[in-house]
Amino acid sequence: MGLMEKLNLRAMKAQAKLKLGRRTGNRRLAAEGRTEEAEAKLLKTQDEILDTVAEMRREYGVKRR
Repeated sequence: MGLMEKLNLRAMKAQAKLKLGRRTGNRRLAAEGRTEEAEAKLLKTQDEILDTVAEMRREYGVKRR
């Protein structure tokens, strides 16, 4: 399982938790869902940034220190 699939699963789990919490009136569960959703978005953004940096290094031949 690749990283993107893992991040998508994490986001789907967070959305399910958020919706379940809202429908049942469980505010704590809804808050956990929001928190996990934000974390999944941050991890996805981090992965995209790292991919872009690696692509730029390959294209311009910049080496790591």
